[in-house]
Amino acid sequence: MPSAAPSRRRRRLVAGLGAAGAAGAVTALVAILVPSASAATLFDDDFEDGASGWSKSGGNWAVVSDGSKVYQQSKAESELARVFAGETSWTDYSVQAKVKPVSLGTGLAGVAARASGSSTMYRLALTGAGKAELQAVKGSAVTVLGSAAVSNPTSWHTLRIDASGSTVTGFVDGTRVASGNGTLAGTGRIGLVTSYASASFDDVSVNPLGGSTATPTATATASPTKTATASPTASPSKTATASPSPTKTATASPTATPTATATPTPTATSTAWPAATGSKPVTATIAVSGTLDGGNARYFGSGALGGDGQDEGQDPLFKLADGAVLKNVILGAPAADGVHCSGSCTLINVWWENVGEDAATFKGGTSATYTVDGGGAKGADDKVFQHNGGGTLTIKNFQVSDFGKLYRSCGNCSTQHQRAVVVQNVVATAPAGSLVGINQNYGDTATLSKITVVGKKSLDICVKFTGNDSGKEPTKIGTGPDGTYCKYAESDITFK
Repeated sequence: MPSAAPSRRRRRLVAGLGAAGAAGAVTALVAILVPSASAATLFDDDFEDGASGWSKSGGNWAVVSDGSKVYQQSKAESELARVFAGETSWTDYSVQAKVKPVSLGTGLAGVAARASGSSTMYRLALTGAGKAELQAVKGSAVTVLGSAAVSNPTSWHTLRIDASGSTVTGFVDGTRVASGNGTLAGTGRIGLVTSYASASFDDVSVNPLGGSTATPTATATASPTKTATASPTASPSKTATASPSPTKTATASPTATPTATATPTPTATSTAWPAATGSKPVTATIAVSGTLDGGNARYFGSGALGGDGQDEGQDPLFKLADGAVLKNVILGAPAADGVHCSGSCTLINVWWENVGEDAATFKGGTSATYTVDGGGAKGADDKVFQHNGGGTLTIKNFQVSDFGKLYRSCGNCSTQHQRAVVVQNVVATAPAGSLVGINQNYGDTATLSKITVVGKKSLDICVKFTGNDSGKEPTKIGTGPDGTYCKYAESDITFK
């Protein structure tokens, strides 16, 4: 990091300005307060005043001192740890960050561009093999677009990704190391990532390329000079963005109010998604006891629940008491941590337009029964349904697309249970990973029938793991039907 770094700047949002007004305010204030910074800069962060504005998913992240303030991920055993910032609408841009792996091993640490979800992104990473790899990542599928050897991979290096149109190019310390054509979404946020590694990050900056439509929506005030250690490239001062909120057409109270709407019990999956009858921002988790019929209104996170990150610690939009029923509800973006069931619960015709960390989490006791009947989910980068408690979950007449896993029995919860899942009449489109995952050593079972997989000729339908209660990553031990744990026949699965 440079010995003569630009001034530290604290972020504040520009209120009451459209895109053009915000851009003008940024240009004027940057010119007056920090002449050395580029007016075109979309985002800057040197972490001298913390890490507000970053959303976390996995790992242990904290601002620490390493010559100057840096953002460090310290949990080297995390399979995938990442933080995100910026706007989902950013298109053609260059993102740069200084990266120093602390413990690399066989893992990786790097920077991400066009992150459209927690595990869908382009990333340029330093690897334990002594390389820098430019990768296209979609769930568990990783495509290497190019690589080059890097000397001293555990020292500070400046990594940069330029994303312009379908072309993605990676640079290390100003030298181009890889380039390729990508097929991922053409828009998305920036990120800092590790996998089975710990690392420090500093001096993150984002600048537009070519015809980028990205617009800065925040600016900064002057503050003391940052002191830093030596590094090849200086970065401009930091500027943050403000995420736009969806239009509010109604409000949601933290207490559920039942609505009388007749709802036929679903009997088959449908490709049609319901049209929202209205929008209801949710600023605090809605507690549901009894029955809440949303009448196909769209509920979305706002205020404290308004982040669009994938953080495991997020609160849900709905928290269902034992025996509660939630039906005819659309969860829009941001969906926070979706739905939590404290005990037995029933979800009827519940739709997730863009899954946050999980669509629903089931936390009841050993005798709890949960039912998901009808509805659907899109855009789950990892799990759709997370089973942390005990009991049996039935998922039927459901459709899911663009997802990592439909169901996962918690592999490393501090309290473990024997769990069962029944999956019936489900259409799964474009899965990135597997359908269900269970823990064989705890006696879990998965019973599946009438499953249709669209867009793939093969898929791990039922994956068996050795789970644990220590927090470590569970070990995969097998896949496929066995009549005891994974209960289905090949004829129960149709590939289209």
